[in-house]
Amino acid sequence: MSASILVVDDSSFNRLLLKRRLGELGYPEPEMVTNGREALAAIAARRFDVMLLDLEMPELDGIGVLEALHGQPHAPPVIVISAQTEMSGVIRCIELGAEDYLPKSFDPPLLRARLAAVLEKKRLRDLADERLAALEAELESARRAQLSLVPRDFAGLSRGAITVAAHMEPAREVGGDLYDILPLGAHHLMFVVADVAGKGASAGMTMARAFGLLRAAARLADAAGTLPDPGALLATANEDLAADNEDMTFITAALGIVDTRDGTGRIAVAGHEAPLLLGPAGVETLGGYRIQPALGIIEGLAYASAPFALAPGQGLLLLSDGVTEAQDHAGALFGKERVVEALTGQVEPAPAIATLLAAVAGFVDGAPAADDVTVLALRRAAT
Repeated sequence: MSASILVVDDSSFNRLLLKRRLGELGYPEPEMVTNGREALAAIAARRFDVMLLDLEMPELDGIGVLEALHGQPHAPPVIVISAQTEMSGVIRCIELGAEDYLPKSFDPPLLRARLAAVLEKKRLRDLADERLAALEAELESARRAQLSLVPRDFAGLSRGAITVAAHMEPAREVGGDLYDILPLGAHHLMFVVADVAGKGASAGMTMARAFGLLRAAARLADAAGTLPDPGALLATANEDLAADNEDMTFITAALGIVDTRDGTGRIAVAGHEAPLLLGPAGVETLGGYRIQPALGIIEGLAYASAPFALAPGQGLLLLSDGVTEAQDHAGALFGKERVVEALTGQVEPAPAIATLLAAVAGFVDGAPAADDVTVLALRRAAT
């Protein structure tokens, strides 16, 4: 049997006896030390599959070793072998993480059974750790791939009188939010923030699909020399997303197209958070449009767009509900009022987003993210 075993006992007789018993059971020669300090040094130097630990030893006893190793991720499983038989001592060893407890007058078949059980548990734990590490690596790769989809060169995308910025932070390795900023023709920008119901890998895959649908439809219209309507783009995406949607996964979205010369444009909203207008006078909700059903629920829907116009110096901000529904440790929500408060006096896209995200971070105070957070802002120059 292949297993690296550490024997910790101050009695030379006990060490040699365990070495002999292990050899009879087919295990390779163990490493042997005489006290707890030597045991900790040996564990720091190499990995062991199991440790056979005596309790009464000089310098550092077995309880001290268990206390030092308690909670350590790479500590070996421990079988305590001791002459102590009091139940309080056995309980203390188990509380500190020992896998098993054997009296020193054990029979070889009992040692065989306990060792086999502990080593099998360690093998299964190691296998689970390997698979978890592989899964985390795959999810991190998927996260990088998802983040690579969204544009980051906001200076290159800002054109004419329009300046843009955006930020997306998935709650998990892969999120269900999306933003996009896409130049159309010489004088227009498409901008969108969308949110899949749910989080994780499946939401990320659905969002990547929606991302491709919206971009492809917009680019096809642009290649034909026509300016697409935001409502028509949402309708195109909805047809594909709603087809055979047995899980009823849906996407909320706010999508607009703005003329970079004068800040006029059209916007369509499908079950999404209301866009906000930012200006020197304060923050107000964009009006003049109607909220339509989310994407992916009903086939054949016609989505309508509505006009909007940014005055000189005015901005427009889109956000996902991961902002308004961010939760603190008590479960309270950040809410729309705090959004307005954080954005008051903010008009430049990048500083406005940074200020809002800082307010959210201060509110949640380290509480785990309940949802993905996405914010996009654009502004028409003051002159």
